[in-house]
Amino acid sequence: MTHRRRRPSLSLYLALRYLRSTRRDAFVTFLSATAAGGMALGVAALILALAMLSGLQGALRSEILARTPEIEAVLPAGADPVAARDLAATVDGVLEARLAVVGRGWLMARGRVRPVELTGFEGPLPSIFPDPTATANGLYLSERLATAWAVEPGDLVEVASSRPTLSPLGPLPRVRRLHLAGSFVAGRTEQEERAALPLAEARALLGDDDLRLRVSSGDLRRSARLAPALAAVLPEGAEVRSWRELNRALFFALRLEKSLLFSAVLLIVIVAGLALVADLSLIIASKRPELGMLSAMGATPGELRRVFLWLGGLLVALGGGAGLALGVGASWMLDRSRVLRLGEAFFIDYVPFRVELSDLMLVLAAVALLTFLCAGVAAKRASGLSPVEALRR
Repeated sequence: MTHRRRRPSLSLYLALRYLRSTRRDAFVTFLSATAAGGMALGVAALILALAMLSGLQGALRSEILARTPEIEAVLPAGADPVAARDLAATVDGVLEARLAVVGRGWLMARGRVRPVELTGFEGPLPSIFPDPTATANGLYLSERLATAWAVEPGDLVEVASSRPTLSPLGPLPRVRRLHLAGSFVAGRTEQEERAALPLAEARALLGDDDLRLRVSSGDLRRSARLAPALAAVLPEGAEVRSWRELNRALFFALRLEKSLLFSAVLLIVIVAGLALVADLSLIIASKRPELGMLSAMGATPGELRRVFLWLGGLLVALGGGAGLALGVGASWMLDRSRVLRLGEAFFIDYVPFRVELSDLMLVLAAVALLTFLCAGVAAKRASGLSPVEALRR
């Protein structure tokens, strides 16, 4: 049994023919190269801009999330915190559930005073205080503050609470003298100091009004799905928030920034689309007698319209493919070489580039839609040619 070789459709055959024949006309060739080159430049610029923004936002997101609990539950007044912790630990997917107290206070050592955010922890030091220098139970400061104050493990540091104790003599400050157990690495994005201390000491300083339950699942995506399950088992009135709710404003700002950048750089692709319309219009004008003859021989307006849709698609495919390769290659090279260095004032040392598949799909979808609209304008004009008028000219 012999297989007959399948030939391309008439529309695709004519589009390929017109694409090759444009090399005979210098001006048409120039416009075709301009349209394809503009599309390549626009696609490459879009990919580079989105890759740079994705890299920067990814670094910022990692920096913030490393110091944000996966799930935090604020217990209602009168609830038993130990019972709530035990209930949370029974939920499928929960690795650990620990109590914590968060509040404001002051640190005092060597004649210096510094306002800090106090966090009372239960068990080992939480992961939101990264790279601790010790594992013993006690007070932990950031290495930045410990270095500035020249305090070392074993030194006494006074911790004062912003909540006083009422006495017959009036309000008295709550102060505890704790031995420094170690330090942790503070992030470059942190604008205020943090300190961690044992839960019992924190409750004595801050009380139980700010007592919270912090749950970890070991996976950020899983923890976002665990929040509703935890809310179902915890006492009524408990406010359960995942890392997404805790950083809702930040994530909204990042999405808005990416959307605005995409819209601004997309203007390059729109200008290239206008050049594509001009190029196809010039090809239609130069091929008017041939199009009229094809129409007189039986070519339908739909077939003529598909010819220029194919031609526009081929030009954009050449330019878009080159832009895709250029943008992805340049992003990979800039990220690996780390040539865009930043100063010490920034939270990262160099500008990272990260190409995400969702960004590539968004760019390709925008280019495909723009190609269909621009090529459709020229194709509609070609399909509306009158055979008699075209042959007369």
